[in-house]
Amino acid sequence: MRVTLLNVPNAITAVRTAASVALAVAALHQRSPHLLVAAYLIYWAGDILDGLAARSLGQETRSGAVFDIVADRACTSACAAALVVLSPGTAVPIAVFLVQFMVIDQLLSLMFLRWPLLSPNYFAAVDRRIYRWNWSPPAKALNTAAVVGLALWAPVAVAVTFAVAVASVKIVSLVAAARLPVGVLRPQP
Repeated sequence: MRVTLLNVPNAITAVRTAASVALAVAALHQRSPHLLVAAYLIYWAGDILDGLAARSLGQETRSGAVFDIVADRACTSACAAALVVLSPGTAVPIAVFLVQFMVIDQLLSLMFLRWPLLSPNYFAAVDRRIYRWNWSPPAKALNTAAVVGLALWAPVAVAVTFAVAVASVKIVSLVAAARLPVGVLRPQP
């Protein structure tokens, strides 16, 4: 099977990344919370849409999964920069979140490459517990949206505590994934 980056889900990833980063930079430059909300919405909606397109069109690829993971970091870093400028009180929880998401979670998300999986969305075939805590739909929502929401609306101590808790789950998951035998999938019931 020939691997190509030219497919619908990757086009969605490219467009949502360019649009989200451009809006986040505009939000930063114009100090506009409305543009920042638009940047986050395009990032999150586009991230859902590219995954749905990949699965429904049968266009999932490992290179597309890596592209999605890297694009998520581009969107997140631009949005986080604008968020901290617009709301300086979010700086500490967002800093904790960025270290977790940009480094720990990225390494964890790329761990799927050690097995014959198309993306982290299939990690349950390797370890159900690690999948549930990191890539199940509720875990994905908590990883970014909950941290950003708490950074904005909760006391700093609560937001930092939650961001540290998410980082702790990611570190434990990363260590556990690194200890798993390479290439070995769980038997399916």
